[in-house]
Amino acid sequence: MPLSDLNKEQQEAVTHKEGPLMVLAGAGSGKTRVLTHRVAWLVEHLGVDPSEIVLLTFTNKAAREMSERVLKLGSSMKLGFSGTFHTFCARLIRTYGNRVGMPRDFLIYDSDDSEALMKRVIKDLKYDPKEVKPRVCLSIISRMKNDLVDIETGRETAKDPFYKQIYLLWQEYQKRLKKNKAVDFDDLLVLAVSLLKIDDVKKVINKQFKWILIDEYQDTNKAQFEITRLITGENYNLTVVGDAAQAIYSFRGADFRNLLLLESEYPKLTKINLPRNYRSTQNILDGAWGVIKNNKSHPVIKLSSEAESGDSINLYEAADEKDEAKFVVNSSRHEEDVVVLYRTNAQSRSFEDELIRRGIPYRLVGGLRFYNRAEIKDLIAYLRLTVNRDDEVSKERAEKIGKRKLYKFSTWIEDKTDVANLKPSKLLDEIISCVDYLDKFDERDEEDAGRIENINELLAVAEEYDTVQDFLENASLSESEDRQSGKEAKITLMTIHAAKGLEFDNVFIVGLEEGIFPHSRTLMNRDEIEEERRLMYVAMTRAKKKLTTVGQLFTRANARWDLYRADVLRILGVSDSKEITDLDAAWSKIAEAMEPREQ
Repeated sequence: MPLSDLNKEQQEAVTHKEGPLMVLAGAGSGKTRVLTHRVAWLVEHLGVDPSEIVLLTFTNKAAREMSERVLKLGSSMKLGFSGTFHTFCARLIRTYGNRVGMPRDFLIYDSDDSEALMKRVIKDLKYDPKEVKPRVCLSIISRMKNDLVDIETGRETAKDPFYKQIYLLWQEYQKRLKKNKAVDFDDLLVLAVSLLKIDDVKKVINKQFKWILIDEYQDTNKAQFEITRLITGENYNLTVVGDAAQAIYSFRGADFRNLLLLESEYPKLTKINLPRNYRSTQNILDGAWGVIKNNKSHPVIKLSSEAESGDSINLYEAADEKDEAKFVVNSSRHEEDVVVLYRTNAQSRSFEDELIRRGIPYRLVGGLRFYNRAEIKDLIAYLRLTVNRDDEVSKERAEKIGKRKLYKFSTWIEDKTDVANLKPSKLLDEIISCVDYLDKFDERDEEDAGRIENINELLAVAEEYDTVQDFLENASLSESEDRQSGKEAKITLMTIHAAKGLEFDNVFIVGLEEGIFPHSRTLMNRDEIEEERRLMYVAMTRAKKKLTTVGQLFTRANARWDLYRADVLRILGVSDSKEITDLDAAWSKIAEAMEPREQ
């Protein structure tokens, strides 16, 4: 495997031998290349058995991409594991779950299943569903699970009446999950930690998996940090790749400080920075540095580009959201590979209106997930009942589909003796026929035709699996896929969070306005303002060639602007704010002018 296509720092990371390694990989610095080359190098040059390697990612898509790249490097190998933390934990529990009271055929509830169960708990415990929101309860419980908070300990120490209520709901929710032989996503992590703390299980795993490689480590939570520590064991052959400057998922419980904790956990940790950027022009990188350098709670890498300086960052001051949309559409109508990035989904409306009005094809990322569509969840519910007839969430959904259909299904399943031997696609076909599921749709209706197409897609996906259990697990853990074709789209609309890991020639960051971006709820909290800067940094570093920032910077955002406008324009040396082309230089001049002078 040649290393000539790697730079000095990348080569150093790839050829690191034994011991813990942290690779701080700046945006566009080739972290995927480093991870895939390292896997191949370990096998070909250190003689590592591929079955001893675990490659953990945060999306199945990333895992597939890395596995494909490893194969292209000439290494025909099957890794011990390649996939997400949650999938790794699910497999661990399938194998050793009896040690923590979990049967092999347990179900994995997705977010909708969990919400349905919590609704029942709230109703049965006589709480007012208008006051006690299932999603709020589940969000708090999720955070506590990810922080490895124990129910009993938490309930005993809870002083706030609201949290005492949460713990009561949580306790009943867990009882129902156990009764249904089910777990939610967060339980996968919690149960894996419990299993790995059992000495003989940990010893087997440490012997089986001796090389652990983890991508996007800044996005891990406390439970994932603990899993990392336990599966690495005393082999110490851990490689993590991450960038604190791109940590934007604290609302999911992610904690970039796990990167810093590794240094105390592994005193002999080797750290390698990847400062060379292969994506953006230097002007874009300098502008992004101007934003992120203000963060003090984590290390930041100053990136140097392999490309030329490029165009200056453009700044457009809009009068309102309609003006924003018109400017972006006008500026991008002759461009290719254009993306509009915004802080919240609601901001897409004005851009959609303008694009539709002008008949310009566009792609909106963030539509309804495939497995969240009603017809898909209906058939998954029936399929789950073939595995576990006591699953009350699936039974409740089947009742809502129709009691007559449920009666047909129940009669059919009672007489069915070969369910365990049928492929999921065959079983789904029989279920659809048994309950006359397609009778509710009219192919002449456009929406119904779309639903039938979704069902055909589900059958095609099911054809790829040999067992119902494997198919259901994939359905529960499946990543959100954007199934809109967008082949003719000239412009893509998406949130900044959705754009993480992507790149585009021409990027517009819109809604730069106090209260929107940065978001209003972050303005009084230093940690949250730092995350807003990281979010802006991620947005800016998506751009390869052109970057334009757009917002009502000096209008609605600051009612006092009229008082200061002349002074600020004088500082910037322009007659109108629309003449500002270098955002980084503009803010630097303003900051310098605002510095207190010594008397």
